[in-house]
Amino acid sequence: MKKITLNIVISFGLLLSNSAMAHTPLCSCYDFGDGTILCEGGFSDGSSASGVDMSVLDVSGKELLKGKINEDGEFEFQKPSVDYKVQFNAGPGHTIEIDGKNIVE
Repeated sequence: MKKITLNIVISFGLLLSNSAMAHTPLCSCYDFGDGTILCEGGFSDGSSASGVDMSVLDVSGKELLKGKINEDGEFEFQKPSVDYKVQFNAGPGHTIEIDGKNIVE
């Protein structure tokens, strides 16, 4: 009986430790200097961000462009002529905003 109880406690502990190791969203954007911006997204545990919502917003928060991370972990768009920010949105607690001023050639 003690062995079964110990196995249950160990299994429960492992289950909790796995859930505590949440994956952190990662997103970086690059300006190619030709009017094209490329963003790469993923998660710190190596899992794919394919299908994650991406938005390009103006400074007031108005959506200029919407898309999704593709199968290669990329989102490409034409650089807006106005000040902008890029938003990677994989749900609550998994959102990243990158100011366009920080996306340089």
